[in-house]
Amino acid sequence: MPDETRLIPDGNWTYVSDQVMGGQSEGGARIETIDGQPVLRLTGDVSTANRGGFIQSRITLQNPPPEGAQGVTLRVRGNGEGYFIHLRTSGTVLPWQYYQAPFATAAKWSDVRIPFTDFTASGALLREAIKPDSIRSLGIVAYGRDHRADISVMWAGFY
Repeated sequence: MPDETRLIPDGNWTYVSDQVMGGQSEGGARIETIDGQPVLRLTGDVSTANRGGFIQSRITLQNPPPEGAQGVTLRVRGNGEGYFIHLRTSGTVLPWQYYQAPFATAAKWSDVRIPFTDFTASGALLREAIKPDSIRSLGIVAYGRDHRADISVMWAGFY
């Protein structure tokens, strides 16, 4: 994949938690430097109390994925927990709408590839299949169960 299709961790990534809707998850996202590389690190405690259950770092895309893109790719390491990619599109107008796909982490850096066909819609009001040219944001998400989150992302992008 050419470097220009990679989303390198920078100040354009934002942190969001379930506290925006009354949840009790706590955490944060920051850019760290590891071996001279900027790395996005999302950490915190995910709590399903009070209908909560997520922390997230998200980036709004300046452009849709390149024509012909087949999926999402990222280089990650983490604490062995499972995490999710959330994609928002021009059709996900409500805050709780997204397309989601899971991925695993390990202590060593690994490259993950998730085809668009593995993403599922968060509700019945969305198209079943994602349209790549409609993707507007990408989120790294700790979601859905009580756990300690600790995930680092060296880059994300599309293949």
